[in-house]
Amino acid sequence: MDPLTWTGSLGSILNPILTILVPVFAVAVVARILLSFFEPDTGIQTNPDGTIMATGGVWGLSSKLVNWLGLALLLLVLAYIVFGVLLGTGAGIVGGISRQFLPVWIALIATYVASIRYKRRLGLYGKLFDSMIGMIGFGIVMFWVYTAIFYGLFDLIATHDPLGQASGMKNKVPGTPLRGAEDADFQWYLFGGDNLARDIFSRVVAGSTIVIAIAPLATLFAFMVGITLGLPAGYYGGRLDTLLSFVANLILAFPVILLFYLLVTPEIVATGLPQFMAVVLFLFPLIFAGVLIHSRYRTQPSKDYLYLAIVLVPMALIYMSLINNPDPTSSRITFWPLDFFDIPGGVLVVFVSVVFVNSPTVFRIVRGLTMDIKTRDYVAAAQTRGERPWYIMLWEILPNARGPLIVDFCLRIGYTTILLGTLGFFGLGLPPESPDWGSTINEGRKLLSIYLHPALPPALSLLSLVLGLNLLADGLREESLRD
Repeated sequence: MDPLTWTGSLGSILNPILTILVPVFAVAVVARILLSFFEPDTGIQTNPDGTIMATGGVWGLSSKLVNWLGLALLLLVLAYIVFGVLLGTGAGIVGGISRQFLPVWIALIATYVASIRYKRRLGLYGKLFDSMIGMIGFGIVMFWVYTAIFYGLFDLIATHDPLGQASGMKNKVPGTPLRGAEDADFQWYLFGGDNLARDIFSRVVAGSTIVIAIAPLATLFAFMVGITLGLPAGYYGGRLDTLLSFVANLILAFPVILLFYLLVTPEIVATGLPQFMAVVLFLFPLIFAGVLIHSRYRTQPSKDYLYLAIVLVPMALIYMSLINNPDPTSSRITFWPLDFFDIPGGVLVVFVSVVFVNSPTVFRIVRGLTMDIKTRDYVAAAQTRGERPWYIMLWEILPNARGPLIVDFCLRIGYTTILLGTLGFFGLGLPPESPDWGSTINEGRKLLSIYLHPALPPALSLLSLVLGLNLLADGLREESLRD
């Protein structure tokens, strides 16, 4: 069986266009940047959204040229993907990858069509599709989200077992055929093999499930901790604010990376400290949900008790399963015999560490926003109506702080993704054989001077996800300011 080239039969048609288009686009962007240092030689046009734009002349021509070249480059990339899906490995490595990601492409198209169709009914999320930057960032993020979902739940996309080893595939280059593959097996290593003869493409796909499972959920837990403590600190002030701010500043006094490393080292894990931290930190989602519901429906007891039972009982069961461990040889605590699922020890340690490290920063942001918003007229009106403090904090102040918090949430997920990659790179937290991107980069960098392919795909995957989160945050910030 022959090795795959990068573009296969598409190369003779599309590669010459790409070879010409990329340098021309780069030159046009550089020229556009250089022209920005000079005054435009044109008139100024005011747009309906209040922005201004230079029109005509060299300035306007450079702007149009960059836009049209960028659109042409995007269409060319789409052509590679579309023909790759149709031709499969007939279009080389690009075609094989495009065909494997077919469920992701379908899900992305459906998401964009539905979102754009009903964007006026979807609040801030719908307004995101009025921003090109936001749409691009959203697309990149959802690409990895759907990849994690389709692989984790349906075992799609990956071509081989991410931990499986194949004879003769050690450090093989991308597109190398798999010797002795059966008819039902995928015939190639699309991104080549690593130093243990494992498929790099499958490890990159499997690594997305680890990042998507830990980073957003751990950030959400950190926000619940920060919101639950930051709201009363900013609203009440006084000794409560002083005490909580002192604890937050004490944690923030340590370098974040150093603190994160200390929490996931084997010596600290052996003491059982992360488990005790999980017992405390994982209580905050229950507290937040309970106070949120009770403050809203306390005057309607029937609804109050019903909603509290519907929400808190499942959350309590999940909480007990998270902190429970039936293994008597482990340092983790066993609280009760019911255990609906088990979290690997390394994942739990990393999860708790992310929550602990991010919570103080979220606390300070929420506290500052609360101190500003509590002076507004609508808060005074709620106080005049006789509303209780927690109702005011959760249903008057928090909704009006959502814009900055949503933006920070997206940025913090990206920051957490980088932390997870850094931990994996240094072999901390997750098991050594884990296919997370940091561990895969670490394995590949040992032979980086000889082989680029083991380290480059996971590094680009990590970069793309963080870039997408940053672009998504920029788009949300623009639309929240207009809201």
